[in-house]
Amino acid sequence: MKEERPDTPIELKVRALRYLARREHSRAELARKLLPHAESPAALQTVLDELAGKRQLSDERYADARTHWLSRKYGAAKIRHDLKAHGVAEAVIERVSADGDLEKARAILARKYRAPVSSREEKAKRARFLQGRGFSYEIIRKALSTDDE
Repeated sequence: MKEERPDTPIELKVRALRYLARREHSRAELARKLLPHAESPAALQTVLDELAGKRQLSDERYADARTHWLSRKYGAAKIRHDLKAHGVAEAVIERVSADGDLEKARAILARKYRAPVSSREEKAKRARFLQGRGFSYEIIRKALSTDDE
């Protein structure tokens, strides 16, 4: 059986670029994927610094892409939590705002529920649904109040 040897810095960079060609990755996520293949943590950091220096690896770009992808189904709180879990810096996460959350919540409700709210129980069910999607209480209240009218 062939013994696996660690990647050289060039092989590690090629592997990193293959990952980045498929989709954006956060620095922490890419480091986690590449660590088993690196000669040492220092070699890995060198490759990551080089990619970041050439703007081939960007937490800001990753956060924008991930936010755009998640915003179809989730609110700002859920998106912020997801970005934090993927190792994105707090300063980048703060840029994710709640702008447009009310419209997103209404659109999600319209896709999920065709009929208007008929009872308090149904309204509570929809509120829990939106809460699970990461919308704030204020947004949920506004989205459901316009549903009543």
